Amino acid sequence: MTSTESGFTSIEICAGAGGQAIGLHMAGFKHLALVEIDKHAAETLRLNIEAQASWRWEKQHCDLLHKDVKQFDPDADLVKSGQLLKRDGLDLLAGGVPCPPFSHAGKQLGRDDERDLFPRMLELVEQLNPRAVMIENVRGIMDPKFSDYRDWIIAQLEGGTYREEDGNLASVRGLGYTVCKWGVLEASDFGVPQLRPRAILVAIRNDVLKDVKYEWPTPTHEEPVSVAKALDGTMEDRYKEYFDGPYGQQARDALNRWRERAAQRDRELKGKGGGIAPTLVGGSKKHGGADLGPSRAKAAWKQLGVSGLGVANDTLTCKEKKSEGRDLFGPDGPMLTVEQAAIIQGFPRGWILDGGKTAQYRQVGNAFPPPVATAVGKSIMEVLKAARERDAKQL
Repeated sequence: MTSTESGFTSIEICAGAGGQAIGLHMAGFKHLALVEIDKHAAETLRLNIEAQASWRWEKQHCDLLHKDVKQFDPDADLVKSGQLLKRDGLDLLAGGVPCPPFSHAGKQLGRDDERDLFPRMLELVEQLNPRAVMIENVRGIMDPKFSDYRDWIIAQLEGGTYREEDGNLASVRGLGYTVCKWGVLEASDFGVPQLRPRAILVAIRNDVLKDVKYEWPTPTHEEPVSVAKALDGTMEDRYKEYFDGPYGQQARDALNRWRERAAQRDRELKGKGGGIAPTLVGGSKKHGGADLGPSRAKAAWKQLGVSGLGVANDTLTCKEKKSEGRDLFGPDGPMLTVEQAAIIQGFPRGWILDGGKTAQYRQVGNAFPPPVATAVGKSIMEVLKAARERDAKQL
């Protein structure tokens, strides 16, 4: 293992709007490349790499690739980072591969779904030979019906036997990794005001791991952060715009009504998860405009004093379009803005999103919450640091 001036590096596929990238960045990783197929999400990444002061290193060294990961060729595509990768190798290959093949909301076709990118991820593991691998997906992949597929993935990494689709046992040599953990983390345990369980696989290359013990992340929050607390400031900002006009009393009453409902729901659920949001979903381009999810999710939002029937315009657009009746004064409460949805996902304030309202919301709704990615990233970083120190002493 060589020391590198760039610290610890990562390449991320299916990067989306940057939820995982933000989290890994906060854990100390520097991105050599971010690969994303959606044009709005790719532009979101570009805008933030250009604008965020803490991403100066990426501005100089990160290859931002707007392309299908199936066409991603590290040897040809890594222009800015190719020499660094060649010199020092890669510390972490990460990716939130598409969820629909395993989601309870879909048909759960698994490996038969054309959107399944686990095989492509494994090809990149073989090609890039990273010191660590992190793969994120929905909790549904942990269902019993996918046990054979999980065994196949683990066997590809570790070596061993697995059951093929025809029921016969097969064996494979593996890529030289140990799957340290494949488990589920709940976002609300890490300060995200939302019910969002995610399945995370962490694998470390055997020559890196050796005698180092991997520690799965432990919750950072004993009590969940409620929607009432997370959104209070932005809700007040939205309604305050109308305090001095003809909507003045209506705005004050609506704000107080939302606060009372959200706080009441939090009190009702104390000890049972608190007044957190249901899982945000980004939806599909095949469907219409954005909303806050299926009927059960909308009912849960209503109990939190929020209308889940759509996504609100930002304050400026709301005034221009005179959409106050829909966005702020509906019978079920205010609708969320994209900015507020991003808060529910744990995005940092000031993260720029490209595209119209629906495109922005879909990017947010499909994201991996940054605080969870930070926790996993730190757990991997501890192994990499310990291994680097151990190997340095042996030189």
